[in-house]
Amino acid sequence: MATTERTTAEQQYEDQLRGSSDGAGLGAYVLHRAKPHLPPWLCAGGIGLAGLLGSTQWEGSAAAGVGLTLASVALTGVTWWAGKSTGPQRRLHSAITVAAGSAWLTGACLAGPITGPLPDLYLMGGPALALSWNIRMVLRRNVDGTTAGGTDKGLLEKVGLARAQIGATSVEPNRVTAKMALEAGEQTNDDVAKVLPRIASALDLPKSAVRYLPDADSARRGELVIVPEDMLAHVAEWQGPSNLGGSIAEPLVIGRYDDGAPLLLWLPGDPETKRNSTHLLIAGGTGSGKGETALNLMLEILSRRDVLLWVSDPKMFQDFRPLLPGLDWAAEGGPDTEVMVEAIKAVIPARTRWLGAHGYRQWIPEAAEQQTNHEHTCRPDGAPCGCAGMPFLVTWMEEAANTLRLMGDDAFTGIAQEARSAGVALIVSLQRPSYDQMSTSTRASLPSVIALGCDPRDEGFSLPEAVIDAGAHPGAWGNRRPGYCYVVSPGIPEDRYPSPARTFAVPHTAVPTMEALAGWAQGNGAAADPVTAGAARAVAGQNYPGRTAAGAAPALRPVADEEHAGAEAESFGLLVDQEDAGIDPEADLPDDEVGDDIPLWESPGHKPSPEEARGLFAAALDDFEAAGQMVVGPKDFLDWCDRHHLSRPWVSARLKDAALDGRLEPTSVTGRWRIVPTLKIA
Repeated sequence: MATTERTTAEQQYEDQLRGSSDGAGLGAYVLHRAKPHLPPWLCAGGIGLAGLLGSTQWEGSAAAGVGLTLASVALTGVTWWAGKSTGPQRRLHSAITVAAGSAWLTGACLAGPITGPLPDLYLMGGPALALSWNIRMVLRRNVDGTTAGGTDKGLLEKVGLARAQIGATSVEPNRVTAKMALEAGEQTNDDVAKVLPRIASALDLPKSAVRYLPDADSARRGELVIVPEDMLAHVAEWQGPSNLGGSIAEPLVIGRYDDGAPLLLWLPGDPETKRNSTHLLIAGGTGSGKGETALNLMLEILSRRDVLLWVSDPKMFQDFRPLLPGLDWAAEGGPDTEVMVEAIKAVIPARTRWLGAHGYRQWIPEAAEQQTNHEHTCRPDGAPCGCAGMPFLVTWMEEAANTLRLMGDDAFTGIAQEARSAGVALIVSLQRPSYDQMSTSTRASLPSVIALGCDPRDEGFSLPEAVIDAGAHPGAWGNRRPGYCYVVSPGIPEDRYPSPARTFAVPHTAVPTMEALAGWAQGNGAAADPVTAGAARAVAGQNYPGRTAAGAAPALRPVADEEHAGAEAESFGLLVDQEDAGIDPEADLPDDEVGDDIPLWESPGHKPSPEEARGLFAAALDDFEAAGQMVVGPKDFLDWCDRHHLSRPWVSARLKDAALDGRLEPTSVTGRWRIVPTLKIA
C-alpha cells in the first residue's frame, strides 16, 4: 500500500513539472521544469520594479520615509506572527526575506534604485534570497514520501523514535492517519506499539485515542491513527431495527465507532466476498454494559426474516423478557440448558446432511427459501425437490459461566468446532473468558469477540495480542464506560479492530417497541424447518416447543417467588383440594374417637424385588420425561431411592443398563444421561 501511494505522489510531481512539454522540444522541457521555481524570482523582479516606480513618486520625501519604514516594520511583524503555526525554520526564513525586501524597497523609493550600494545589494541579495527558496523547495521533495522536522519530528523524539519518519497524512473528521516509516534495521513495528501510551501522553489524549496499524507487508511501516475527540461520550439511543425483514446475512448494526462510523457485525459467511461464518464471544466485567450489548444484538437478529434464535439464560430472562415471544426456544439454565446443548449437538449433523444433499457448501440466504432450483435439489434425477428451506440458527448461551460450571469447561467445544458449516452460530456471553472458565479449544473456536470493559489483567483473554499491541485497551474502561467495546470479527476491516466503539443504549421507554418487534417475529419470522425441529424434538421431546403462536404465552416455567405467589393467592384464592373445599377453617376439631390411634397402613420396610424395582425405575424415567426433565443423574433419584429403599449405586447401574437399552444417551458430563423421548401414539 505504501509503495503505491509513493508512486502516485511521484507521478503527480512529474505531471506538474512536465505540463505540456511532451514532444515540444528542449526549450519547453526546461521551461516546465523551471515553473515551480519561478515565484521567488518573480517576487525579486517585482520588488525592483516597485522600487523604480516608487522613487519617481517619493524620492526625497520625509513623510514617505516615515510611512515606508512603518510599513516595512509592520509587514515583517505580521509575517513573524503568521508563521507561528509553521516550523521554526520556515518562520525565520520568511521573516528575514520580508525584512530584507521591504528594507531595500524603502531605500530605493526614497533615494532611487541606483543610488549608492542599493543596486549592488539588489543584484546580490535578490538572487540569493530567490535561490534560498528554490533550495528549500528542492529539499522538501523526498522520493521516500517522508518528511523530517516540524512538530511531528519533535513528538517522535520525545517518545524515543527520533529516526522514524512521518509521511503522507490524511485528515478526516475526528480522525488523523499518518504514514510512518521506521529506521531500517534499527526499529520495528513492535517499537511503536510499546510507545503508544507515551504518544498519547504527549498529545494529552487517552490511550484508546492513539493506535498503530502495522503494514502486513513490512516490519517497519504502518499507520499511526489519532482520534482527538471521544465522540462515544455522547450516548446514542437505539432507534429500532436497522433492517426489519431483511436477511440475517446482511450486516447487524449494534452501535457506532469513535469517528461516527456504524458498528457492523456479520454472523453467516459469504462465499462471494470470501467471508467466513463465525461464532461470537461477548466478554465484559460487571457493569460494562454486557447485557445491553446482548440486547442490541438480539433485537437485530429477531428483526430478520430467515433466522431462528435459541437462548439459554440462567438469570431467568431478566433483561430479555419482552423478547420471549419471538424466540424459537428459551431455556432458563440448569437441566433445561443441558437439554438444549444436547439438542444442538444432534441438530448440527442433521443440518449439515441436509445442506450437503442440496448442494450447499455453507449456509446462504437461498437455503432458507423453498428449494425450487435444480442446482439445489436432493433428488437423484436433478429435478427441483421442493423441500422446505432451512433458516439460519443462532444459539445463544447467556451467562455461560453458569452453564460451564454445570457441564464442564468444554461443554461447547464440539458445537464451536462443527456448527459453522451447518448454518449455526454460537454466541457465548460471560464476564471472564479465562482458561479456568472455558477450555482453550472452545476459546480458539470463537473467532469473533465483542470485548467490553474489563480488569486490565483480563485483556489478553478477550482480544488477540496483535489488537492489544495496536492500541486496544478495554482494561482502561473497566465498568466506568458501559457499552464501550472493541469488535474483532470477519467482515470488519482489520484497521478497525483497535478502534473503540459503543453499543446503542436501550432505554426503558423502548420496551413497547421491543414487545412489538417480538410480536413481528412471531408472525413474520422464520419457522423451524422439519430437519432442525425433528432433530431437536428427538432429543428434547416436549422441552422444544418451537416459537409460540401469536398471542400465546411463552413456553417458560412460571417465575416462582413469594411475592408472585402471594399476589396470585390474593387474586384467585387459596389452592385447596376439592374434597377439602367444605371444611370450615374456623370450626373446632372433633373429639377423639375409638380407633383413631390405629395406623391406616404399616410400612413393613419391604424392599421391592428386582423386577418390581426395574418397573419402578422405568416409571420414574417416564415421570421425568413427562415433567420435561430430559437430563438426569443419580442425584435426581435421591428422594426416589429413599421411598423405595434402593441405593444410589443400584440407580447408577440401572442408568447404564437403560443406556444399553437405548432409553438413555450419555452427555458430555460424566454421570449425566439424556432421556431418549419415547414415541407417543396419536
